[in-house]
Amino acid sequence: MVAALLTKITTTNDLQHDALNRNAHHLRQAQAQARGDEGAGESSMSPLSSSVLAFHGKNVPAITILSYLSRIHKYCPTTYEVFLSLLVYFDRMTERVNDMVLKSEEARRVQLEGHQPHQQQSQPAHTSAGPSDPDKDTDMRDDDDDSSEGTETDSELADSTDGDDESVGQAGRKPGSVASNSHANIHAAAAHATYFVVDSFNIHRLIIAGVTCASKFFSDVFYTNSRYAKVGGLPLPELNHLELQFLLLNDFRLAVPVEDLEAYATMLVEFYAREVVAQRSRPVD
Repeated sequence: MVAALLTKITTTNDLQHDALNRNAHHLRQAQAQARGDEGAGESSMSPLSSSVLAFHGKNVPAITILSYLSRIHKYCPTTYEVFLSLLVYFDRMTERVNDMVLKSEEARRVQLEGHQPHQQQSQPAHTSAGPSDPDKDTDMRDDDDDSSEGTETDSELADSTDGDDESVGQAGRKPGSVASNSHANIHAAAAHATYFVVDSFNIHRLIIAGVTCASKFFSDVFYTNSRYAKVGGLPLPELNHLELQFLLLNDFRLAVPVEDLEAYATMLVEFYAREVVAQRSRPVD
């Protein structure tokens, strides 16, 4: 039942959030961060972005979620609440990370919009003189230069309203150019924000990391990380890293109230009866 629900979630998220494009962007962020490239856009990354990016794989694993969970349960047997708790943890991670990203984006939007009135008021009065004034010679960028803005890094896009840009070409810009640039910066920052979404590229790593953490928390008997890593198909150092990132994303809160487990169990049974059993009982035309 857990496998059916997770498969439904990942399939839906893949379609709604365009997982291929999002995963490519996350990989670029992770690679730039590994190189220590600040141009990757730390301004567009939340404090938990590195933890989110740690779970994103380059490709979708060939093994299905059902087969993966069955393999884990076969070679690392554990209690039912361990698998049920994964649903609770994934919801907590999604709510915590995305709420933090939204607040960060809202603060950045307010900050960018706060620069706009100041920039418009700082424009010289002679900007209305137009091309008919031969004594005015103002530095300005060619229209063709706008095409190069797509190659700027995230931090350059976020900082494009800084004072250095204000001092160059303000007199030659159109009145609406400052506002349009400000809105472009806002949309660019939002597009590159690192949201947490459970999809086909990260679900397997999330599962094995979650089982590793939950088994140690809920069960008196659990296995070594080397065994979990071998069963999960990951190198031991990577699983050790994912275990820590999983704890960080959950704020080290692994306790789940009994009421929550019961609520999730009820929801899971209802989903399975509605989506799986009902489909199997339908007559075939």
